[in-house]
Amino acid sequence: MSSLLREEMQRVLFRPEKHRLVEFIEIEELSRGRHFLCVSVGKNKVVQLCIVQCHVSLSSKSKKSQTKRSSIQDCYRKAEVWSLQDLTLVDGRDPDVDDPCFLLHFDKVRSVTAVSSSAKYTMVRALVAVSDRYCQRTLPLRNFDCAYIKPTTFYSNRGDCVVLSQICLYACNLVCLSMCPVPLDS
Repeated sequence: MSSLLREEMQRVLFRPEKHRLVEFIEIEELSRGRHFLCVSVGKNKVVQLCIVQCHVSLSSKSKKSQTKRSSIQDCYRKAEVWSLQDLTLVDGRDPDVDDPCFLLHFDKVRSVTAVSSSAKYTMVRALVAVSDRYCQRTLPLRNFDCAYIKPTTFYSNRGDCVVLSQICLYACNLVCLSMCPVPLDS
């Protein structure tokens, strides 16, 4: 379901603006309809965050063969848009509590409530990654459990892991070869 939603938002909202949708999560808002917090990257490497509002509307096309379900379509609209450069802090509020709410500090503080804590951490990981890659700056975080955001040293440098596994494989081969009997021809 989320892959279809991603494709639909990419097609309707982001592709016409020459942006690529990097990540999105569903959030809870007071207004009607479904809402999503989205991160997108433009052709000029500008990263945007936006709140997308989705509401259901009836299609105005009136064909006799059209079913009731096919005449219903989702309409997506960007309700709020910010640049990642303007984001000064992401505050998780309390790292010791399973709380899906977090604060985005721009000129004003924007409270966001994800549908789950897992979704909150998914979004923060994506923000950290795009900030490192496209803005060349470390995104300031407060009140998050960093073990869930930043990769551990074991996984962060895959090159070292590959080298280490090659050394282990080579050592295993040496042990196996040393255990093989070698015929002595005299």
